[in-house]
Amino acid sequence: MTESNTPTTRRELHGSPSAEGRLTRLVIMGPQGAGKGTQAARLAELFGIPTISTGDIFRANIAGGTDLGKLAQEYSAKGELVPDEVTDSMVRDRLAEDDVRGGFLLDGYPRNAHQVEALDQILGDLDWELDGVVELTADRDELLARIAKRAELEGREDDTPDAIARRLDIYDAETAPLTAAYAERGLLARVDGIGEISEVTDRVVAALAQQLG
Repeated sequence: MTESNTPTTRRELHGSPSAEGRLTRLVIMGPQGAGKGTQAARLAELFGIPTISTGDIFRANIAGGTDLGKLAQEYSAKGELVPDEVTDSMVRDRLAEDDVRGGFLLDGYPRNAHQVEALDQILGDLDWELDGVVELTADRDELLARIAKRAELEGREDDTPDAIARRLDIYDAETAPLTAAYAERGLLARVDGIGEISEVTDRVVAALAQQLG
């Protein structure tokens, strides 16, 4: 077996030590079943940056009893969606913490056009720019099979074929404008998310190197 030539560090990715710190502020997107969470964790470890998911941010604020956490809990208790402005504020607070100065990987944010603009504003206020957006893609039939198998193993009766298909449709509708916007900026790297985990990681890093290097 030949050794992979895929870049595996920021230095290798950009080709010079002086550029080592460039590729650090990333967003990852992908439909349910594409392995986004797994790849997010691997990329965060590879580049030495924290993964920031909206789910983790919400849980941390609620558990910590912050004003934003209490506000989010009020909406959730009423069965209402948490307004974008609350989510934006949580992301802003999280990106102000010390551990993200060297970079971050956002997972689950932005989700709509408003949040794209909000993230631009947050990063602008910090005098930062987004370095890249990874979109994991997958054949729809493969996604349906993956999610159905996982639902069966986990005993999730609510994951019916119709419910899974609806979630994938919603993802496609909500994400298309975001990926189009980031593609226009030259930031988007689309990567096939199907295959061995390590192979997909290699594809992501290679795509980022080609797209942004």
